[in-house]
Amino acid sequence: MTGIRLLFPLLFLGLCLSTARAQVEVTLKMARNNFVSGESIPVAVTVTNRSGQDLVFQGNSRVGWLDLMVSNLNGVALTPIGQPAFGAVKIPLGQAMSRTVDLASLYPLQTAGNFSVYAVVRLPGQADNGYGSNRTVFNVNTALPYWTQKIGLAGKPGQGREFRVLQFNTGSKTTLYAQVMDTRTGNAIRTHPLGEALMFRKPSVTLDNRQVMHVLYLMSPEMWGHVRVAPDGQLLGRELHKRGAGSDPVLLTSRDGIVQVGNSIPYDPKAEAEARGKVRKASDRPTF
Repeated sequence: MTGIRLLFPLLFLGLCLSTARAQVEVTLKMARNNFVSGESIPVAVTVTNRSGQDLVFQGNSRVGWLDLMVSNLNGVALTPIGQPAFGAVKIPLGQAMSRTVDLASLYPLQTAGNFSVYAVVRLPGQADNGYGSNRTVFNVNTALPYWTQKIGLAGKPGQGREFRVLQFNTGSKTTLYAQVMDTRTGNAIRTHPLGEALMFRKPSVTLDNRQVMHVLYLMSPEMWGHVRVAPDGQLLGRELHKRGAGSDPVLLTSRDGIVQVGNSIPYDPKAEAEARGKVRKASDRPTF
Protein backbone atom coordinates (compact mmCIF):
# COMPACT_ATOMS: atom_id res chain seq x y z
CA MET A 1 0.00 0.00 0.00
CA THR A 2 2.89 2.35 0.83
CA GLY A 3 4.44 1.67 -2.59
CA ILE A 4 1.17 2.60 -4.28
CA ARG A 5 1.01 5.85 -2.29
CA LEU A 6 4.51 6.75 -3.47
CA LEU A 7 3.72 5.76 -7.04
CA PHE A 8 0.83 8.21 -7.46
CA PRO A 9 2.93 11.40 -6.77
CA LEU A 10 5.62 10.14 -9.16
CA LEU A 11 3.04 9.44 -11.86
CA PHE A 12 1.52 12.88 -11.29
CA LEU A 13 4.96 14.56 -11.55
CA GLY A 14 5.72 12.64 -14.73
CA LEU A 15 2.36 13.67 -16.19
CA CYS A 16 3.05 17.34 -15.37
CA LEU A 17 6.50 17.21 -16.99
CA SER A 18 5.07 15.43 -20.03
CA THR A 19 2.34 18.06 -20.34
CA ALA A 20 4.88 20.86 -19.91
CA ARG A 21 7.11 19.27 -22.54
CA ALA A 22 4.25 19.31 -25.03
CA GLN A 23 3.31 22.89 -24.27
CA VAL A 24 6.65 24.68 -23.94
CA GLU A 25 7.66 26.31 -27.22
CA VAL A 26 11.31 27.04 -28.01
CA THR A 27 12.18 29.06 -31.12
CA LEU A 28 15.57 30.13 -32.42
CA LYS A 29 16.16 33.06 -34.77
CA MET A 30 19.17 34.65 -36.44
CA ALA A 31 18.99 38.16 -37.89
CA ARG A 32 21.20 36.98 -40.76
CA ASN A 33 22.74 33.71 -41.90
CA ASN A 34 26.06 34.82 -43.42
CA PHE A 35 29.00 35.74 -41.20
CA VAL A 36 32.71 36.41 -41.60
CA SER A 37 35.21 34.38 -39.60
CA GLY A 38 36.00 36.12 -36.31
CA GLU A 39 32.84 38.19 -35.89
CA SER A 40 30.08 37.64 -33.34
CA ILE A 41 27.32 35.20 -34.33
CA PRO A 42 24.28 36.17 -32.23
CA VAL A 43 21.28 33.85 -31.94
CA ALA A 44 18.05 34.70 -30.12
CA VAL A 45 16.26 31.94 -28.19
CA THR A 46 12.65 32.51 -27.13
CA VAL A 47 10.84 30.25 -24.64
CA THR A 48 7.04 30.49 -24.42
CA ASN A 49 5.19 28.90 -21.50
CA ARG A 50 1.91 27.29 -22.54
CA SER A 51 2.02 24.52 -19.93
CA GLY A 52 -0.89 25.69 -17.74
CA GLN A 53 1.41 26.62 -14.84
CA ASP A 54 4.34 28.87 -13.98
CA LEU A 55 7.69 27.29 -14.83
CA VAL A 56 11.17 27.82 -13.37
CA PHE A 57 14.25 27.08 -15.51
CA GLN A 58 17.42 26.56 -13.52
CA GLY A 59 20.64 24.68 -14.26
CA ASN A 60 23.30 23.24 -11.99
CA SER A 61 27.09 22.93 -11.96
CA ARG A 62 26.97 20.11 -14.51
CA VAL A 63 24.14 21.01 -16.87
CA GLY A 64 22.74 24.44 -17.73
CA TRP A 65 19.10 25.08 -18.52
CA LEU A 66 19.96 26.38 -22.01
CA ASP A 67 22.24 24.67 -24.52
CA LEU A 68 23.01 25.51 -28.13
CA MET A 69 23.95 22.55 -30.31
CA VAL A 70 26.08 23.27 -33.40
CA SER A 71 26.92 20.78 -36.15
CA ASN A 72 28.46 20.96 -39.58
CA LEU A 73 26.29 20.03 -42.54
CA ASN A 74 27.66 16.47 -42.43
CA GLY A 75 25.95 16.09 -39.07
CA VAL A 76 29.16 16.07 -37.02
CA ALA A 77 28.62 17.92 -33.72
CA LEU A 78 31.17 20.58 -32.79
CA THR A 79 32.82 20.42 -29.38
CA PRO A 80 31.91 23.50 -27.33
CA ILE A 81 34.61 25.73 -25.87
CA GLY A 82 32.21 27.49 -23.49
CA GLN A 83 28.86 27.16 -21.76
CA PRO A 84 26.14 29.85 -21.69
CA ALA A 85 25.67 30.86 -18.06
CA PHE A 86 22.26 32.19 -17.05
CA GLY A 87 20.69 32.39 -13.62
CA ALA A 88 17.33 30.90 -12.73
CA VAL A 89 14.45 32.19 -14.83
CA LYS A 90 10.75 32.02 -13.97
CA ILE A 91 8.34 32.23 -16.87
CA PRO A 92 4.72 32.85 -15.82
CA LEU A 93 1.91 31.07 -17.60
CA GLY A 94 1.29 32.42 -21.08
CA GLN A 95 4.41 34.59 -21.18
CA ALA A 96 7.67 34.37 -23.13
CA MET A 97 11.32 35.02 -22.35
CA SER A 98 14.14 35.70 -24.84
CA ARG A 99 17.91 35.42 -24.49
CA THR A 100 20.60 36.28 -27.05
CA VAL A 101 23.80 34.23 -27.13
CA ASP A 102 26.99 34.69 -29.17
CA LEU A 103 27.80 31.34 -30.80
CA ALA A 104 31.36 32.50 -31.57
CA SER A 105 32.08 32.55 -27.82
CA LEU A 106 30.80 28.98 -27.37
CA TYR A 107 32.14 27.11 -30.42
CA PRO A 108 35.29 27.17 -32.59
CA LEU A 109 33.82 28.91 -35.63
CA GLN A 110 36.95 30.64 -36.93
CA THR A 111 37.14 28.48 -40.07
CA ALA A 112 34.88 28.83 -43.07
CA GLY A 113 32.06 26.34 -43.45
CA ASN A 114 28.34 25.64 -43.34
CA PHE A 115 26.73 24.87 -39.98
CA SER A 116 23.40 24.36 -38.27
CA VAL A 117 22.27 25.24 -34.76
CA TYR A 118 19.32 24.44 -32.52
CA ALA A 119 18.57 25.18 -28.86
CA VAL A 120 17.69 22.83 -26.00
CA VAL A 121 15.97 24.18 -22.88
CA ARG A 122 15.64 22.07 -19.71
CA LEU A 123 13.64 22.17 -16.50
CA PRO A 124 15.35 21.07 -13.24
CA GLY A 125 15.87 17.32 -13.31
CA GLN A 126 15.97 17.11 -17.10
CA ALA A 127 19.66 16.34 -17.55
CA ASP A 128 19.21 14.34 -20.74
CA ASN A 129 15.88 15.51 -22.10
CA GLY A 130 14.56 18.96 -22.81
CA TYR A 131 12.59 21.09 -25.20
CA GLY A 132 14.16 21.49 -28.62
CA SER A 133 13.87 24.42 -30.99
CA ASN A 134 13.85 24.64 -34.75
CA ARG A 135 17.15 24.10 -36.55
CA THR A 136 18.70 27.03 -38.43
CA VAL A 137 21.47 26.89 -41.03
CA PHE A 138 24.22 29.55 -41.18
CA ASN A 139 27.48 30.09 -43.06
CA VAL A 140 30.90 31.28 -41.94
CA ASN A 141 32.86 32.83 -44.81
CA THR A 142 36.39 33.97 -45.45
CA ALA A 143 36.63 37.62 -46.49
CA LEU A 144 39.36 39.08 -48.68
CA PRO A 145 41.79 41.57 -47.11
CA TYR A 146 41.45 45.05 -48.58
CA TRP A 147 44.07 46.64 -46.31
CA THR A 148 46.44 45.29 -43.62
CA GLN A 149 48.99 46.80 -41.25
CA LYS A 150 51.04 45.14 -38.49
CA ILE A 151 52.09 47.05 -35.38
CA GLY A 152 54.00 46.31 -32.18
CA LEU A 153 52.45 47.03 -28.79
CA ALA A 154 54.22 49.69 -26.76
CA GLY A 155 55.77 48.28 -23.59
CA LYS A 156 54.96 44.67 -24.57
CA PRO A 157 57.94 43.14 -26.40
CA GLY A 158 57.07 40.26 -28.68
CA GLN A 159 53.39 41.17 -28.80
CA GLY A 160 51.76 42.77 -31.79
CA ARG A 161 48.55 43.36 -33.66
CA GLU A 162 47.53 43.27 -37.27
CA PHE A 163 44.81 45.65 -38.38
CA ARG A 164 42.72 44.46 -41.29
CA VAL A 165 39.93 45.87 -43.41
CA LEU A 166 38.15 42.97 -45.08
CA GLN A 167 35.70 42.95 -47.95
CA PHE A 168 33.08 40.27 -48.52
CA ASN A 169 31.24 40.25 -51.83
CA THR A 170 27.91 38.41 -52.01
CA GLY A 171 27.53 39.07 -55.74
CA SER A 172 25.03 41.88 -55.28
CA LYS A 173 26.81 43.99 -52.66
CA THR A 174 30.12 44.40 -50.85
CA THR A 175 30.30 44.46 -47.04
CA LEU A 176 33.32 45.80 -45.15
CA TYR A 177 34.70 44.47 -41.86
CA ALA A 178 37.27 45.90 -39.46
CA GLN A 179 39.37 43.20 -37.82
CA VAL A 180 42.17 43.10 -35.24
CA MET A 181 44.43 40.03 -35.17
CA ASP A 182 46.89 38.82 -32.51
CA THR A 183 50.13 38.40 -34.48
CA ARG A 184 51.53 35.94 -31.91
CA THR A 185 48.62 33.47 -32.00
CA GLY A 186 47.16 34.31 -35.40
CA ASN A 187 43.67 34.50 -33.89
CA ALA A 188 41.15 37.26 -34.50
CA ILE A 189 40.61 39.40 -31.39
CA ARG A 190 37.56 41.24 -32.71
CA THR A 191 35.81 41.57 -36.06
CA HIS A 192 33.31 44.40 -36.57
CA PRO A 193 30.88 44.52 -39.52
CA LEU A 194 30.94 48.03 -40.99
CA GLY A 195 28.03 47.54 -43.37
CA GLU A 196 27.62 47.86 -47.10
CA ALA A 197 30.19 49.88 -49.03
CA LEU A 198 30.03 51.34 -52.55
CA MET A 199 33.41 50.38 -53.95
CA PHE A 200 33.48 52.83 -56.86
CA ARG A 201 34.96 55.13 -54.19
CA LYS A 202 37.84 53.25 -52.61
CA PRO A 203 37.85 53.22 -48.78
CA SER A 204 40.61 55.17 -47.03
CA VAL A 205 42.45 53.58 -44.08
CA THR A 206 45.21 54.93 -41.85
CA LEU A 207 46.57 54.78 -38.28
CA ASP A 208 46.91 57.73 -35.93
CA ASN A 209 49.53 58.48 -33.26
CA ARG A 210 47.69 56.28 -30.73
CA GLN A 211 47.74 53.29 -33.10
CA VAL A 212 44.02 53.61 -33.71
CA MET A 213 42.77 52.52 -37.12
CA HIS A 214 40.56 54.98 -39.03
CA VAL A 215 38.37 53.76 -41.90
CA LEU A 216 36.47 56.15 -44.19
CA TYR A 217 34.17 54.56 -46.77
CA LEU A 218 31.19 55.41 -48.97
CA MET A 219 27.97 53.94 -47.57
CA SER A 220 25.46 55.48 -49.99
CA PRO A 221 25.67 57.97 -52.87
CA GLU A 222 25.56 60.85 -50.34
CA MET A 223 26.85 59.37 -47.08
CA TRP A 224 30.31 58.35 -45.81
CA GLY A 225 31.05 56.36 -42.67
CA HIS A 226 34.04 56.99 -40.38
CA VAL A 227 34.97 54.16 -37.99
CA ARG A 228 37.72 54.05 -35.34
CA VAL A 229 39.10 50.78 -33.92
CA ALA A 230 41.64 50.44 -31.07
CA PRO A 231 44.51 47.89 -30.93
CA ASP A 232 42.56 45.84 -28.37
CA GLY A 233 39.73 45.46 -30.89
CA GLN A 234 37.39 47.92 -29.21
CA LEU A 235 35.15 49.91 -31.52
CA LEU A 236 35.77 53.51 -30.46
CA GLY A 237 33.15 55.21 -32.58
CA ARG A 238 31.14 55.51 -35.78
CA GLU A 239 30.36 58.86 -37.37
CA LEU A 240 28.50 59.85 -40.52
CA HIS A 241 29.63 62.52 -42.96
CA LYS A 242 28.20 64.19 -46.05
CA ARG A 243 30.17 65.61 -48.92
CA GLY A 244 31.69 69.03 -48.36
CA ALA A 245 32.29 71.78 -50.89
CA GLY A 246 33.29 70.42 -54.28
CA SER A 247 34.90 67.07 -53.42
CA ASP A 248 34.63 63.90 -51.34
CA PRO A 249 35.51 63.63 -47.64
CA VAL A 250 39.11 62.59 -46.93
CA LEU A 251 41.20 61.43 -43.97
CA LEU A 252 43.71 64.14 -42.98
CA THR A 253 46.73 63.42 -40.76
CA SER A 254 48.36 66.34 -38.95
CA ARG A 255 52.12 66.60 -38.24
CA ASP A 256 51.62 65.23 -34.74
CA GLY A 257 49.70 62.21 -36.03
CA ILE A 258 46.12 63.25 -35.28
CA VAL A 259 43.64 61.95 -37.89
CA GLN A 260 40.46 63.82 -38.77
CA VAL A 261 37.88 63.79 -41.55
CA GLY A 262 38.27 66.80 -43.83
CA ASN A 263 36.10 68.38 -46.50
CA SER A 264 32.92 67.00 -44.96
CA ILE A 265 29.73 67.99 -43.20
CA PRO A 266 29.19 65.88 -40.05
CA TYR A 267 25.75 64.30 -40.07
CA ASP A 268 23.74 63.38 -36.98
CA PRO A 269 20.48 61.61 -37.90
CA LYS A 270 19.10 62.01 -34.37
CA ALA A 271 19.68 65.77 -34.36
CA GLU A 272 18.13 66.08 -37.81
CA ALA A 273 15.04 64.16 -36.70
CA GLU A 274 14.69 66.43 -33.66
CA ALA A 275 15.07 69.50 -35.86
CA ARG A 276 12.35 68.27 -38.19
CA GLY A 277 10.07 67.73 -35.23
CA LYS A 278 10.52 71.37 -34.20
CA VAL A 279 9.51 72.76 -37.59
CA ARG A 280 5.97 74.08 -37.32
CA LYS A 281 3.45 73.22 -39.97
CA ALA A 282 1.51 75.98 -41.77
CA SER A 283 -1.66 74.77 -40.04
CA ASP A 284 0.01 75.34 -36.66
CA ARG A 285 0.54 79.07 -37.25
CA PRO A 286 -1.59 81.39 -35.11
CA THR A 287 -4.38 83.29 -36.84
CA PHE A 288 -4.45 87.10 -36.72
